[in-house]
Amino acid sequence: MSLESILSACPLVPVVVIGNPHDAVPLAKALLEGGIKTIEITLRSDAALAAIEKVAKEVPDIITGAGTITKPAQIKQAMDAGSKFLVSPGLTPAIAEEAAKQNAPLLPGVGTASEVMQAQEWGFNTLKLFPAEQSGGPGTLKHFSAVFPTARFCPTGGVSMKNLADYLALKNVICVGGSWLTPADVVAAKDWGIITRIAQESLAKCG
Repeated sequence: MSLESILSACPLVPVVVIGNPHDAVPLAKALLEGGIKTIEITLRSDAALAAIEKVAKEVPDIITGAGTITKPAQIKQAMDAGSKFLVSPGLTPAIAEEAAKQNAPLLPGVGTASEVMQAQEWGFNTLKLFPAEQSGGPGTLKHFSAVFPTARFCPTGGVSMKNLADYLALKNVICVGGSWLTPADVVAAKDWGIITRIAQESLAKCG
């Protein structure tokens, strides 16, 4: 699947930190029950790769991705674990080169017009605005639409149930990502019903 088709599967992409790999499958199932079709498991914990592998194998109906890719070596590790897409907070020549080498669908982060231009020079046209709110939010994306008409964005960072509709109303926004879908305290309590409810309530605001 292409990156754009993956991100088009659902308007919301939960950005998840998993400390216990045994939480990964029930969490993914709870999101799926709530209507979420993609999940970004960030490489911010030692459990991340094991969690990706579990979800990829045991919850095949959700598209599993790896987030917080900051080193080239993580690309192959994440793909080998079963990731269908990768997300990075930024973009370096080494990461761009390795993503091409591994034929990995990579969503690189950008925050300025110069970074969008550099990403497009390296062949990336589907981008993550990060951190979205601190980078100007919907206003920045409206300006980007005029000067980068072919670019598509997944804003992440400061996106919540309160403002997701403002982003999704923009023609150059393909989806939004955020951690509000999987609050750390709820995951720690293993209250999967709340996760499902948050997903349903969030999707209802997508319009």
